[in-house]
Amino acid sequence: MARLIDVRNLRFRYEDGAAALNGVDFRLEEGEAVALFGANGSGKTTFVMHLNGLLAGEGSVEVCGLAVDRQTIPAIRRKIGLVFQDSESQLFMPTVLEDVAFGPLNLGMSSEQAAARAHAALATVGMAAAASRAPYHLSAGEKKRVAIAGILAMDPEILVLDEPTTFLDPPGQRALAGLLADLPQAKILVTHNIPFALATCNRAVFFQGGVIAAEGSVEEMVSRFGWDFTPDPSKLNRRQRA
Repeated sequence: MARLIDVRNLRFRYEDGAAALNGVDFRLEEGEAVALFGANGSGKTTFVMHLNGLLAGEGSVEVCGLAVDRQTIPAIRRKIGLVFQDSESQLFMPTVLEDVAFGPLNLGMSSEQAAARAHAALATVGMAAAASRAPYHLSAGEKKRVAIAGILAMDPEILVLDEPTTFLDPPGQRALAGLLADLPQAKILVTHNIPFALATCNRAVFFQGGVIAAEGSVEEMVSRFGWDFTPDPSKLNRRQRA
């Protein structure tokens, strides 16, 4: 199984001197879906921002065999797609189709090639019928799907989603869990939503004080830390993974 992400001894301080990462080691294998747990401020989002060069700290970060640096960032950003917590921050064109085609056009594709990529991505996320709609007319769940389609149109190997269930009601969470389970890309999900993680991830890591304090299956993390939650099987259908 190929290793897609390899992070070793990653350290980062913000300009005010606050230490956000204090020696993080992390791996992501092909086909994995990993949940990143931890309290706000524990380093999760700072960590994922290093994966495509939005932040640069000390240590080693490799994505698909490429060391993350100024020279490799354009190639790495084609391999790893980041879906932000607020989908509206990724939707800014007049129509859904134009939004999803924006990335392929920036890769140098012709308008015909970009449109074909966009239509295919929208079909994958179940939003083909919305191609001509304005993004601001969409529901929160539809916006999330279109934001994911915009990333899929770039044909990435890895998807990183920051708090993907924010603004979604239970049916929307259930639909998103089903969509993510069907996508072939390896995934990293920054989340506090334990039932959603159980439905979508086969491994979890727990950030605390800027380091990964524990890792294992989602079930092992829940048991180890005694997290109190009541999963509702009517809301999220668990996907069993190898």
